[in-house]
Amino acid sequence: MTDPIADYLTRVRNAIRAGHRVVTIPASNIKKEITKILFDQGYILNYKFEDGDTPQGIIKIALKYDGDNVSAIKNLHRVSRPGLRQYAGYKDMPRVLNGLGIAIVSTSQGVMTNKEAKNRKIGGEVLCYVY
Repeated sequence: MTDPIADYLTRVRNAIRAGHRVVTIPASNIKKEITKILFDQGYILNYKFEDGDTPQGIIKIALKYDGDNVSAIKNLHRVSRPGLRQYAGYKDMPRVLNGLGIAIVSTSQGVMTNKEAKNRKIGGEVLCYVY
């Protein structure tokens, strides 16, 4: 697998389209940080890090739906890819859906949202858009 973050986003996207309540994903440190951000921003219901077959373990994510089985996550879009990295300074930080969505950014101070990175005045690699 050449892009584990794209695999993470695809697994979540596929689980939402199939109507699953829980999705299991192989863990890594950056995937754990992305999961924490999705939980803090209210896009997922809950998550749990477990020890599994892999040395890093697994992540179990409980997806969030409203009463009509419509997911809280409308779209997950991978921005920076291994062959085409996308960096943004804090002044050029992208706004997703005019501020309604978030961009997840990998900075020198950790993985955070675009709003938090802009407030701290640090730039970084734009990993994905969530809305």
